[in-house]
Amino acid sequence: MEINDLTPAEQRVWRAFATGTAVDFRTDPDGASPEPTVRAGVLRALLLNGPHEPGEIAAVKLAGARITGVLNLKYAAVESVVRLSDCHFDAAPDLSGAQLSYLNLSGSELPGLSAARIRVDGSLRLSDCRFSGPVHLGGAQISGALFLERARLTAADSDRPALRLNQVAIEDDLCAPGLRAEGEIQLNGARVAGTINLEDASLSHPGGTVLDAESLEVGANLLGRRLRAEGRVDLRGARIPGRLDLLRAGLSNPGGTALRASSSVIAEIWLRGGPPVVGRINLRRSQLEQLDLEPEMLPDEVRVLDLTYTFLTPHEPVERRLPMLERDGDAFDPHGYEQLTAAYRRSGDDHAARLVQLAKQRRHRSTLSWYGRLWGHVQDAAVGYGFRPLRAFGWLLSLLAIGSVAYALAPPPALKPAEAPDFNPVFFTLDLLVPVISFGQEAAYAPEGWAQWLAYVLVLAGWILATTILAGVTRTVSRQ
Repeated sequence: MEINDLTPAEQRVWRAFATGTAVDFRTDPDGASPEPTVRAGVLRALLLNGPHEPGEIAAVKLAGARITGVLNLKYAAVESVVRLSDCHFDAAPDLSGAQLSYLNLSGSELPGLSAARIRVDGSLRLSDCRFSGPVHLGGAQISGALFLERARLTAADSDRPALRLNQVAIEDDLCAPGLRAEGEIQLNGARVAGTINLEDASLSHPGGTVLDAESLEVGANLLGRRLRAEGRVDLRGARIPGRLDLLRAGLSNPGGTALRASSSVIAEIWLRGGPPVVGRINLRRSQLEQLDLEPEMLPDEVRVLDLTYTFLTPHEPVERRLPMLERDGDAFDPHGYEQLTAAYRRSGDDHAARLVQLAKQRRHRSTLSWYGRLWGHVQDAAVGYGFRPLRAFGWLLSLLAIGSVAYALAPPPALKPAEAPDFNPVFFTLDLLVPVISFGQEAAYAPEGWAQWLAYVLVLAGWILATTILAGVTRTVSRQ
């Protein structure tokens, strides 16, 4: 391409290329046009075969221009820096498979971007960009960071993702605070060596998946403070050695799953300070070091089957934690109760741990047959399944008092008056209540009428108390 074939605006860009001089039409507009126009073909010719000067670093540094035509750098190798900031693109650039040292499109308005399998040796800056069509960066390799802060993405075609980052490899951070996206964002199989920052982002795809990040690998943290997500956030199989920070986040997917982080390995999940989650939370089969969860944010359905965690914070009363275990459908999950028990024990709250175990036995009772439920109710009433042993002594003292008063008012006749010891209503009642101890009273006296029926009741109650106490002690010893 000859310089004589260029417009005045294009000539300025051409001359500036060899020395890497910036051309900013925002502050110094070209006199020939109120909105300087540069053809995409001119930029392509510069980047592939532009003039060079010894000792200078060639670069396209253009701001405030309208780019007409398709900037086609498909599979091209571009060694020069490319900075096209605050520009208006009439067509979506095609950078698929290209190799670039640095690319900056900050502040530009584009109908989309095709850059699958692009390789950038430095950083890729899309800050403050406005995309009216899909952005395809699947399989990209970025040696630096990917910047998407305050970018605006709108998928005109609802069947296509607004942002596709499947299988990308980013050797630094993915910085997208303040991102606004309408449509699905895909991060399946992506690998980010640093941190993913989605703080203050607003993601919207009602009724669908708003963030699809299955098998995501993050080197540090995934930050989503004050994130607003309408649609499903899917982190199934994610690996996050730092924290998944959702403080003051708003997650909403009515009738579906709002947050899915099942089968994941995450050091910490922070979910508190925000409005209640609308939709399900699914943490099944995940492994966590710390679950920082505020009960007020929990939705009506929480799936925690086989969830493993070491610490549960902040420290809350048992009554505020148990509903999480009771919102995982109708299935009884003993593992969930054991995890909550262990968390309370690590914090030194043994009383709360016992209450969780009691709740576990009561929940298990609902799954038994009628006779199993009946025996469960007896154990619960008698000794609280072994977690409230003093209750048995209360029953024993009450029955002892009733029997002692009754037999004091109506002493039973002796079987052999000449050989019988002096009658003692207290020890006679103890003989009936305690199966393994004999004070010689029961064998010497035979109550009649209603007193005999009372004796039957006391003997039966004694055996029930002894059996439930033994079952509770056995259960306690087996836990130890």
